Amino acid sequence: MSLAELLNTINAPMATVMVVLLSITGLWFTIKTKAVQFTMVGEMFRLLFKTDNGRLAQASGTLPGTTPAAQAPGTLPGATPAAQSSAHPAAQSSAQPSSTLPSAQTPAAQSSRTTSRSSRSSRTSRGTRRISSFQAFMVSLASRVGTGNLAGVATAIVVGGPGAIFWMWVMALIGSVNTFIECTLAQLFKSRGKDSFIGGPAWYITKGLHKRWFACIFAVAIIAQFGLTNNMVQANTISSAFGEAFHIPPVLMAIALCVLSLAVVFGGIQRISKVCSYIVPFMALAYLGIALWIVVINITAIPKVLGIIVGSAFGFRQAAGGAVGMAILMGFKRGIFSNEAGEGSAPNAAATADISHPVKQGLIQTLGVFTDTLVVCTCTALIILCSGLYDSGANGIELTQAALSHHIGPAGKFIVAICIFFFAFSSVIGNYYYGECNITFLCNGWKHSGKAIFAYRLVLGVLIFVGSLMTIELVWALVDFCMVIMTVCNLIAILLLGRWAIRLLDDYRSQRKAGRDPVYHSSTIPEISGETECWD
Repeated sequence: MSLAELLNTINAPMATVMVVLLSITGLWFTIKTKAVQFTMVGEMFRLLFKTDNGRLAQASGTLPGTTPAAQAPGTLPGATPAAQSSAHPAAQSSAQPSSTLPSAQTPAAQSSRTTSRSSRSSRTSRGTRRISSFQAFMVSLASRVGTGNLAGVATAIVVGGPGAIFWMWVMALIGSVNTFIECTLAQLFKSRGKDSFIGGPAWYITKGLHKRWFACIFAVAIIAQFGLTNNMVQANTISSAFGEAFHIPPVLMAIALCVLSLAVVFGGIQRISKVCSYIVPFMALAYLGIALWIVVINITAIPKVLGIIVGSAFGFRQAAGGAVGMAILMGFKRGIFSNEAGEGSAPNAAATADISHPVKQGLIQTLGVFTDTLVVCTCTALIILCSGLYDSGANGIELTQAALSHHIGPAGKFIVAICIFFFAFSSVIGNYYYGECNITFLCNGWKHSGKAIFAYRLVLGVLIFVGSLMTIELVWALVDFCMVIMTVCNLIAILLLGRWAIRLLDDYRSQRKAGRDPVYHSSTIPEISGETECWD
C-alpha cells in the first residue's frame, strides 16, 4: 500500500467525524445566535464598506480628525472627562460619531484625516500599522477563493455526482455561522504583533481553554496544510492550467511562481494585505461576469440543471445505494476545502483587523463563505453542468477548461488558465500568512520567530517549485489529512468557547438597538478580561 493509499484509508473515517462535528456545531450555533448568518446579512454588507477607526488609533491618541493635544490620554474623542467617567466603557467611543469631532483642528490634522480615510491601512503615532477590516477580509477571501472553486468543484461533481453541489450549499449555509464564531473569538483573544494584531485558533485555545499543547497540535496542522501542502496544490493547478492552455513548460511556471510568491511574502502581512486588496476584487468580478454571461446564454437549461443537482443530492437519479453518501461526503469535504468554514484558517486573518468590536469582523468574515460557495463555486458548477461534459471522463481543472471552451470556444481554456492563476496565486500568499502566524505562535512571539519565518519562506519557495512539477495524488491526501486534524481541533475549541462569542453578539445587538456604533471594552466580560489585553 502506497503512502497516498494509507492516508486515504485513514482520512475516510476521520472525514466522517469532521462532517458530523461541522453539522452539530453549525446547527447549535445557528440556534444560539438566532441564525445570525441569515438575519444580519444587511449588517455584514454595511460593515464591509464602512470605515472603522479601530482600537489602535484610539490607543495612540491619533484618531482621524484630532490632534494629540486635543485628545488627552485615557479620553475618547468628542467627550469631556466628566462625560467619559460616567459612560460605560463599551459605549464611550460610540457616544459621539467621528463626524462631530471638535472643530479645532490643525491643517496637518485635517490632512491626516483625509489620508486615513482614503487609505485602507494607516500607521498610528506609536508606529503600529493598521490592517483594516476590508484588508483582513480580502486576505481570508484570497485564501478561500482558489483551486477549490475551479478544480475542486469539478472533482466533487465527478466523484460525488452533481448532488455534491447541493451539499456544498448546505455546508456553506450551516457552516457559515461557525466562521462567525471562530472569527469573533479570534478578535476577542488576539494579541499585538510586529506589524499588526495577531491571533487565531492557537491563541483562543491557549487564552480561552489554557491548553497550549492542544493549540500546538492545531498550529502544526495548519502550517502543514496551508503553509506547505495546500500551496503545492495551488502551484500544481497553475502549472497544469498554463501547460494545457499556453504550452508553457512546467519548470518555467515553477520558477515564475517562486519569484512572484517570495517577492510578496517577504513583505509580510502589510504587503500581502495590499496585494490581496487589488487582486481579489478584480478576479472575482471578472469570473462572475464570465459566468453570468454563460448563464444568460443557457438560461433555458438552468431549471433542468438545478433539477439534476437536487435530484442527485437525494439519490432520485442514482442507482447505487452509496451514491447519496458519496455526494454528501464530497460536498462537505470539497466545500470546506473551498470556503474553510469552521476549519480555523480564516480567524488568523480576521484577528489582524483593527476594529472597535469583535463581532464586526465576525460578521464581515461570514460574507466570505457566501461569496466563495454560494457565488463562485455555483458559477463553476453551472458552467460545467450546462456543458453536459461532467461525465466525459475529464476531471479537475481540465474539466473546467473543457466546459468553458464548450461555451465560448477555444478561448475558454485560456480564460480558465488566467483565472486560475489569479485565484491560486492569491491563495498561495494568503495561505502563507496562516503558516507564518502560527510559526510565530509556536516560537512564543514575533521577537523569537525571525529565523524560523525566514526558513519557512525558503521552504515555501522550494515546495511551490516541486508542487508545480509533481503528480498531486499524495499531496491531496496530505491536504485532506491535515484539514481534518485542524478542523476537528478548531470545532472542539469553538464549541467550548462559543459562549463568549454569543455574549459579544448580544452586546453588539443591544448597542445597535440603542442607535450606537458598537464598541467593546474588556470590562464588558470581566471573567476573561485578563486574556483580552487588546481591548483594555
